[in-house]
Amino acid sequence: MKLGTGLFTAQRRPDDDREPSELYDGVLRLTREIEDAGLDSAWVSEHHFEEDGYLSGTMPTLGAMAAESDDLEIGSCVALGPLYDPIRLAEDSATVDLLSDGRLTLGLAIGSNPREFDAFGVPQDERAERLEDLLPFLRGAWGDGPLEYDSDFHDVPADVSITPKPTGGDVPVMLGGAAKPAVRRAARTADGWCAPSALSLEGVRKRVEDIRRVREEEGLEGEFTIYVLQHGWVGDSREEAWEAMRDGYFYLQRRYAEIFSGESVDELDDERKRELKEQAIFGTPEQVVDELETYREALGDDVHFILRTYYPGVETDEMVDCVHRLGDEVAPELR
Repeated sequence: MKLGTGLFTAQRRPDDDREPSELYDGVLRLTREIEDAGLDSAWVSEHHFEEDGYLSGTMPTLGAMAAESDDLEIGSCVALGPLYDPIRLAEDSATVDLLSDGRLTLGLAIGSNPREFDAFGVPQDERAERLEDLLPFLRGAWGDGPLEYDSDFHDVPADVSITPKPTGGDVPVMLGGAAKPAVRRAARTADGWCAPSALSLEGVRKRVEDIRRVREEEGLEGEFTIYVLQHGWVGDSREEAWEAMRDGYFYLQRRYAEIFSGESVDELDDERKRELKEQAIFGTPEQVVDELETYREALGDDVHFILRTYYPGVETDEMVDCVHRLGDEVAPELR
């Protein structure tokens, strides 16, 4: 089992007096520390127009992370595919891939926030079709010679040759989403799928089983990576770990509720807080290992687990300590 962390959002909670530049400095420091801790990957997330400064510059941030690391897989979990100009996404992804010497994984999803789609001038009811159109466009753009792909949504001459080309001629693409069409889209068209944190272990297991069945039935070969995303923390005790992550975790979930619904959410109710606590993986290194082992037993050894340990309002030093405990005391038990 591989183990990574993130997701960098660079949000500034209302009670956090740090400047945005300090938060981005923290992202770069954490990138270095994640590699030093021996973890496998570091990830960013993307949203737009949020008053707390939720990270929107996915590719610039990944380019900076590439320069701060040597061996770490870096990636988006996830970028909002339908909102991108496909040429710029192909160019920027290839550039980051070259800067990182082939360490980029491009995670994409269809998005859901109506305000983002309205501001970008993209019809929300086309989002699934636009993502499906984007993937062959990217493959064509990264391949040798002319594009040779006519997009249904973008007026791009098929005879243009898009540069630069990524390391090895391709960038691995991972797709997110929990609905059956999204999961099967990943199985058929991508190099990996990421299970959202809202899914239970059984929910993940059923979808992984479906992915493997689809790929076998359709004769799809090549490497396919299962990524599993969940929130967590490593501390001296279960109580201390929960105390460290709780406020930032609840803030993040409240903001997601607002982003996904388009409505203000002043506070999470007690039932929702209990659900979130039950979903999270936190505690001593031994307790975290035990919980991650249940995923390995259910899904197999070739899973790439992303334990989300970046929380708005938590000091960078605290997150660095958690990262090193994750790398020094948890990861070795899973390999």
